[in-house]
Amino acid sequence: MTTIDLRSDTVTKPTPEMRMAMFKAEVGDDGYGEDPTVKALEELAAQMTGKEPIIFTSGIQGNQIAVMVHARRCSEVICEATAHMFGSEAGE
Repeated sequence: MTTIDLRSDTVTKPTPEMRMAMFKAEVGDDGYGEDPTVKALEELAAQMTGKEPIIFTSGIQGNQIAVMVHARRCSEVICEATAHMFGSEAGE
């Protein structure tokens, strides 16, 4: 059985083929919708699911899932004011 470790994107060890694909990929800022590779992934996912393309926000989504696993609905998360989650993902 293959184990899939979802703890962090830094746990994944890319294959040589994956590294080459990353090296050749066109890049941009996905937070501003400027990454052509992310846009292509959104379009492919939309075609595969029959849904409209959405913003693919895996980092934000991963952090939100982590919070929901550890905190009850309507509870608070206390973090340092310079924490990435506070500054980048607080919905501001």
